[in-house]
Amino acid sequence: RGEYGCGKTFFARWLADKARKLGFATSEVQISETETPLYRLETVYRRMNERLATSDSFDGAFRNIIDAWFYTLEQDILAEGEVAETDEAQLLIKTNELLENRLASLGDTAQTFSLALRGYRRAQAENDLPTADGIAAWLAGQPNVAAAAKRYAGIKGEIDHFGALTCLQGILSILRDSGFSGLLLVLDEVETIQRMRGDVREKSLNALRQMIDEIDSGRFPGLYLLITGTTAFYEGPQGIKRLEPLAQRLHVDFQTDARFDNPRAPQIRLPPFDLERLCAVGVRIRDIFALHADNAARIRELCDDGYIRQFAEAVAGRLGGKVGIAPRIFLKKLVGDVLDRIDQFADFDPRKHYALTIDDSELTTVERSTTAASDVDNIDLNL
Repeated sequence: RGEYGCGKTFFARWLADKARKLGFATSEVQISETETPLYRLETVYRRMNERLATSDSFDGAFRNIIDAWFYTLEQDILAEGEVAETDEAQLLIKTNELLENRLASLGDTAQTFSLALRGYRRAQAENDLPTADGIAAWLAGQPNVAAAAKRYAGIKGEIDHFGALTCLQGILSILRDSGFSGLLLVLDEVETIQRMRGDVREKSLNALRQMIDEIDSGRFPGLYLLITGTTAFYEGPQGIKRLEPLAQRLHVDFQTDARFDNPRAPQIRLPPFDLERLCAVGVRIRDIFALHADNAARIRELCDDGYIRQFAEAVAGRLGGKVGIAPRIFLKKLVGDVLDRIDQFADFDPRKHYALTIDDSELTTVERSTTAASDVDNIDLNL
């Protein structure tokens, strides 16, 4: 939890990078009212598979994971010594049998998922790539898959809200069989639920509560769910407090000093950016830039710590003094307008030749709302 600009998305991506190094697959899903509403878990499942990443494949790793799993099954069959590697027909039969055994723990509800996997493997063995592509798209939750591909695999319809949960179990089982530690799923910008219509908001909150309870019950072994949201989402009247069971599950007492926050609690509080943190980031970025520049000494001399502080104060001042939302535009201006020019032009001195300008077109909606109005006609009045 944290306010805009405090680094929630950055923290989530840092954690995802750490997870991939520990053998996890990761995926980041941006929750939105139109494209990825949380109450429609089939859309969340689809976006999850679109953004699935591993240490070997940064994005779009879904097909690689499925193919690697089938390779693992084949190697397990060959290791038994009962089937020759050249006997492709028998190898396919034995692979399908092993597939069923591996997915047996999912129960009867995973029958369609198993059918699709068998169809995908058979289409690949027959070198029918269009059909294999169609079945893989269905497995990933994509809509509008060609009817011919679905008939080939013996499946009907599309993956719905409840089918998405079953397919998620299947993906976790495949990951586990393939040697992965699990899956880190990031649901980013969940606070957008607050701006949705009342009935949609209630269904979204209940879907979140359902996922948390299913994880707690052990239905999704290996799944680590990370949610990002603002303080208003956790504490405000339009957030999780509208669903009491969800509020109870996520409640954390933040009345104590932030130094003693419990990192094992359901919520982790990210402190907002202040001027000191902003300056520290600026200094670090300058030093990294200097490492890869030809004029490292000149960069550190003209863009010293004192200038970075002045620059940070100027950017924050243009954004109404709200340092918490300044990092993005601060770093963009520092690198693009100051450091690049010092590196490229021998006679450029930022104190003499540069004046900070911030155009409205450079700002996001939240950043633009903090800038001071230069004309009375620019002030919106709610009448």
